[in-house]
Amino acid sequence: MATLEPDFAAQLLAFLDAKQTERIDMPVLQPADPFLDMAGESLRGRIFLTESETGDSLCLRPEFTIPVCRDHVASGVSVPRRYAYLGEVFRQRRAGGSEFFQAGIEDIGDTDNAAADARSLADALDLVTTIAPAAEWRVTVGDQAIFEAVVSALGLPRGWRRKLARAFGTEGQIESLIAALGRPRAAPRDLPKPVADALEDGDAGGLLDAVAGCMEELGFTAASGRSAGEIATRLIEQTILDRARLSPDEVAVLRDFLGIRVPLAEAERALRAFAGRLVDGDGETMGDVIAAFAERVARLAERGVALDRFIYDAAFGRPLDYYTGLVFEIAPRVITGKVEAGIPSAIADSPRNAGVAPVVGGGRYDRLLTLLGAESPIPGVGFSVWIDRLDEARITRQGARQEGAS
Repeated sequence: MATLEPDFAAQLLAFLDAKQTERIDMPVLQPADPFLDMAGESLRGRIFLTESETGDSLCLRPEFTIPVCRDHVASGVSVPRRYAYLGEVFRQRRAGGSEFFQAGIEDIGDTDNAAADARSLADALDLVTTIAPAAEWRVTVGDQAIFEAVVSALGLPRGWRRKLARAFGTEGQIESLIAALGRPRAAPRDLPKPVADALEDGDAGGLLDAVAGCMEELGFTAASGRSAGEIATRLIEQTILDRARLSPDEVAVLRDFLGIRVPLAEAERALRAFAGRLVDGDGETMGDVIAAFAERVARLAERGVALDRFIYDAAFGRPLDYYTGLVFEIAPRVITGKVEAGIPSAIADSPRNAGVAPVVGGGRYDRLLTLLGAESPIPGVGFSVWIDRLDEARITRQGARQEGAS
């Protein structure tokens, strides 16, 4: 069982209480379906599953965000709340055991997104610098909404937009999807001629009749699987995906976007310059999300946060399906000696994929509470801290500082 040193726990709780939060705890056993449906592939594969006496699917609590949001929805609270937590979570991990502590703050219901985002980022950085003052930190910021706006502006169908959005932040998956979009169209599927002809003509009614006829001929009924309507709908969706392609110029634009990596203070300029290069000239969609991004950065500066700790990485996302806007991570700064063009030395030595596990991860999740049953949209943003990693940074950097002084 994971343990937490009492003095360290008291320091963490004192910090959370000082942020004017309501401390909350969640049951260790949680309904599994919300995590399986909304938490992302990387987390779903590491959940400890079990069943109740009635056969309901349960799991050991793998994180706090979904349970806290479920509790907020169930409580019927109509005013903004700031929840804080400190407790064990349970995941299969390659190293460090399967039980470990997380702390965090979930900021739910504040309709001033820019202010709430800035507060969440500032609180997260304040926490790690308070607990581990001798450590040096880098903050990586991305934005799910900006990526989705770029994909939308390229005119891709909804199915492709959804696939790309779910893969955002996972370099291998994104590259595979972009490569598929840049390849020539695949050969038509080997389908019965009436079905293929109806698909080619875009005849939805004829397609339904053709599918129903094939099912009858083969002896299939709706009771034995999907209905003719469901099959026809799926065939139409798949055909749209098969036919959708990007030109070489559009592929280059998408890859150039994902290559943007600049200090946060320069991100608005870089994004506005990129928006003017979109293939279809769509600057309006990008303009809205860039303005929201810029407002968040301005609010962060107003809080007195040193922006030189922050880097904007257009390809950065977090492997959880519920994020809708801001995403961020905080990790120990790594000295590599590598300098990237246009990146100040304070962050140039922390390149992508530096191999350092993040200590903090967070972001905005405006769709999550609706998916969990809220009758109307409720905005939310928050962050979680891996306490074992924070403790390691605290001890390691403090020891290094003392050794250097001796």
